[in-house]
Amino acid sequence: MATKKIKPATKQEIIEIKKVFLEHYPNSLTELNYNNIYELLIAVMLSAQCTDKRVNIISPALFKAYPSAIKLANADLDEVKSFINTCSFFNNKAKNLIKMAQSVIENYNGEIPQDQKELVKLAGVGQKTANVVMIEYTGANLMAVDTHVFRVAHRLGLSDDKTALKTEETLSKKFKTDLHLLHQAMVLFGRYKCKAVKPECEECFMKKHCRTSETFRV
Repeated sequence: MATKKIKPATKQEIIEIKKVFLEHYPNSLTELNYNNIYELLIAVMLSAQCTDKRVNIISPALFKAYPSAIKLANADLDEVKSFINTCSFFNNKAKNLIKMAQSVIENYNGEIPQDQKELVKLAGVGQKTANVVMIEYTGANLMAVDTHVFRVAHRLGLSDDKTALKTEETLSKKFKTDLHLLHQAMVLFGRYKCKAVKPECEECFMKKHCRTSETFRV
């Protein structure tokens, strides 16, 4: 069955949606726990297709065992896996964590680069991960699109793109500023209000702008 075409949000609605998000989530931050950019990068890498809650459970022991990039670069693969084996795709993530740390030692003097273009060169770090790190750590005016942001963007008529990267591009063009705050606002809104299943529509502050609660149950 063909998906019903959703009417795109108008320019005025986009302005209003942005305003409402910033009013409801003025200083929103990630729910991942970290103490520095090294820990943040690891936490964001682990959070791909895994809940922040789960990452926060497993990350303290991992950070304690490997408190620096040099420790992680020299880590035993099976040992890293044992710390993160309750996280989705832990085999691949363990390999990427070690490779990421090795690259940081070899190419960046052991310091995590605070630059989006350099971050994406690291193993296991795609554009979304790099953007999230930059948003959280430097307040960069970037958008990152996870399943929550993707779903919310489509339900509000902000995007009809088929991929996360295209949605990121569209939202960046439409919102232009405060992207770091809007990213996290949309994450929290999608996680707790505009949920994939059983969205809380009755008391929703975005009700007047919503196109559908049925489409994009991601």
